[in-house]
Amino acid sequence: MNDLASGTSSWSTKLVHGGLRYLEYYEFRLVREALIEREVLWQIAPHIIRPLRFVLPHHAGLRPAWLLRLGLFLYDHIGGRNLLPPTRSLDLSKDEVGKPLVPNRFSKGFEYSDCFVDDARLVVLTARDAADRGAEIRTRSRAVEIRQADGIWQVTVEDTATGIRSSIKARALVNAGGPWVEDVLRSGSGVNARAKVRLVQGSHIVVRKLYAHDRAYMFQNGDGRIVFVIPYQDDFTLIGTTDRDFDGDPAKVKASAEEIKYLCDSVSEYLAHAVAPEDVVWTYSGVRPLYDDGASEAKAATRDYVFELDTPGGAPLLSIYGGKITTYRRLAEEALERLSPYLRSAKAREGWTAKSPLPGGDMDVSAIPALSAELIRGYPFLSSVHANRLAHAYGTRAAKLLGPAKSLADLGKSFGATLTESEVRYLIAHEWARTAEDIVWRRSKLGLRLSAGEIAALEEWIAANHVASERVLREAGGRT
Repeated sequence: MNDLASGTSSWSTKLVHGGLRYLEYYEFRLVREALIEREVLWQIAPHIIRPLRFVLPHHAGLRPAWLLRLGLFLYDHIGGRNLLPPTRSLDLSKDEVGKPLVPNRFSKGFEYSDCFVDDARLVVLTARDAADRGAEIRTRSRAVEIRQADGIWQVTVEDTATGIRSSIKARALVNAGGPWVEDVLRSGSGVNARAKVRLVQGSHIVVRKLYAHDRAYMFQNGDGRIVFVIPYQDDFTLIGTTDRDFDGDPAKVKASAEEIKYLCDSVSEYLAHAVAPEDVVWTYSGVRPLYDDGASEAKAATRDYVFELDTPGGAPLLSIYGGKITTYRRLAEEALERLSPYLRSAKAREGWTAKSPLPGGDMDVSAIPALSAELIRGYPFLSSVHANRLAHAYGTRAAKLLGPAKSLADLGKSFGATLTESEVRYLIAHEWARTAEDIVWRRSKLGLRLSAGEIAALEEWIAANHVASERVLREAGGRT
């Protein structure tokens, strides 16, 4: 109903990972699939996904060291790890990663591999790839009615900005409504859901950079939960997440004062430099639409995905419950496998996305530094910070938004924090951006660096260029 990735997809912990803690709940199939996908996704989107090493300190009185080592051994070997380095043991009294920790409290630890992802850009680039292949992308659209006639689905869609309604016809329908999956079914589909969704709130906080090295931490808590501490956007640290059941409107979820304090207290148990609520510069919260497997606690609810296929009147309706961002590609493949008997194209059974780079990702996984250097050679007026940001956001398509520019002035108006008019126009024309919020909090995270006044100036500029924006927005839905 809003922008791409304006819901759960952009409120994750920003990890492409197997889910080490899910081994405790015997989710071996899920962990194996996610670990395999970890390297697949890294290879098709190396600009927005990067390797990240995690430090797991052993906390006396919690999980014993032998159990941690066993779990990490399984983590290294059940998912076909080929490119990422293996786990190693640490002496935290000597290794540099022990320096940010409370002195003399933690002596043993482990370091293992996972990946970091720009989750919102993953969503946008997936949509861009689909549009390049002929799909029609409609943002800010709401399904107000779902009906079936003569074996064909008819969906009435309302543009939430203009109120204009239109109709879409389809032989098959996929309900990927996330927290609203059951609401979609109640829109007249004629289907009574057998599965149930369990809404679980996860909140995160962002503070100024807490330490100098580039590793992340995974901290165990006495309540059995874990909290990640992750280097974020060069100058910040991301801390999360919480796990608690949610029964409100998913569109209005916010990190509570209780959750913020919980995260601060959790990491302060480990870090020499305590973190307090007043240190927080940004918070975000999302609602995970998990499959309700009857688990007693939110932290134990499965992160696996479940399909429910119905054929009222003969046309298929596939509803999706649960899932995690790491397995989104495999989930999509399996969804098409389920629908293939109802589709005329035999290609529905053919998986190809594991080898097809997302837009800008057609390069080696180690090529980002070389791409940044190439941008500086081709556009010597760019700072290294600017070039590096563009390389990570747009990959090999970065030159497309820079065009024939010979100077910084050729990129047009500067909005601050290296954001230029040229980039804003590109995001409107090719990535469905319509507002300043779309640009500074989803297409990028420049909202952490821009002032309220600078963001307001960007909004004013977009409004002043509204007519031109409408034309290029229509173009964004098709091939480029």
